[in-house]
Amino acid sequence: MTPSFALALQAADAAAAAQHYPQATLYVVATPIGNLADISLRALYVLQLADAIACEDTRHTRQMLQAYGIDKPGNALLAVHQHNERSASAQIIERLSQGQRVVYVSDAGTPGISDPGAIVVEEATRAGFRASPLPGASSVTAAMSAAGITQEGGYVFAGFLPAKGKVRQEAAQQLAAEPRAVVLLESPHRILDLAHTLQILQERPITFAREITKQFEQIHTLAAHAAEAWLTEDPIRQKGEFVVVIHPQPSTKDTTELPPEALRLLQLLLEEGVSLKSAVRVAAAHTNLSRNALYDAGLLLQKEISH
Repeated sequence: MTPSFALALQAADAAAAAQHYPQATLYVVATPIGNLADISLRALYVLQLADAIACEDTRHTRQMLQAYGIDKPGNALLAVHQHNERSASAQIIERLSQGQRVVYVSDAGTPGISDPGAIVVEEATRAGFRASPLPGASSVTAAMSAAGITQEGGYVFAGFLPAKGKVRQEAAQQLAAEPRAVVLLESPHRILDLAHTLQILQERPITFAREITKQFEQIHTLAAHAAEAWLTEDPIRQKGEFVVVIHPQPSTKDTTELPPEALRLLQLLLEEGVSLKSAVRVAAAHTNLSRNALYDAGLLLQKEISH
């Protein structure tokens, strides 16, 4: 056990033991995405309580359990990954039918989002068993919380884009037409290609969230057209697992709610005869606001000035 988790196990028992954990239930448990401390007390308790733990990689999960001081016999860990999830679900259903508490964990984060787990849940619930989620770490929500997106409308989780070719380009064109925020995942060896593909978004902001919760975590927002150059400036920026957040398209509401100082700067520039394109470029550099929003506001200001 990592010494610092001895007290965590005691706290888990004190906080969660009095709650009800029915038998014959599949517990879908979120685990840390990089920092072992990002485990919930309830997850620690249920991992101890479980009769069986189904997981993507038994070696990885055993190391995690050992770090927390949780010891399970070899036959309590079941390998259930993307290549055998449908067939391995039969083992889980058999154990549930015996009244066992079965936990499912992916290698990191919340199962069933981009990792395996959804098929296990589908099969278990179809067989009449309950699936109970234990929420926790998620790279998707972590990245969204740090992206600073204020526009309403929700977001779309798109996961990994197709790897290459025409299908990838078509997917990028669909993203460009999507007005809501979009969350993507990408691996380090394809992040440059993704940045190149996303140039189609031009001025639309995107946030790179790299190595979330880990020592070299980095979160950076910039215009889509500048992303490839930013990544190549420092090779370190291309390392690690990525969540990429495409910010929503500016709406008409956004342009009418620009800060007064930004509108005043635009107005002064236009009154001095500066072209709209140049005025928007200067205003964007001084305010860090979206060029699209400033351009729309500038069009309205031009009409007012001409009258």
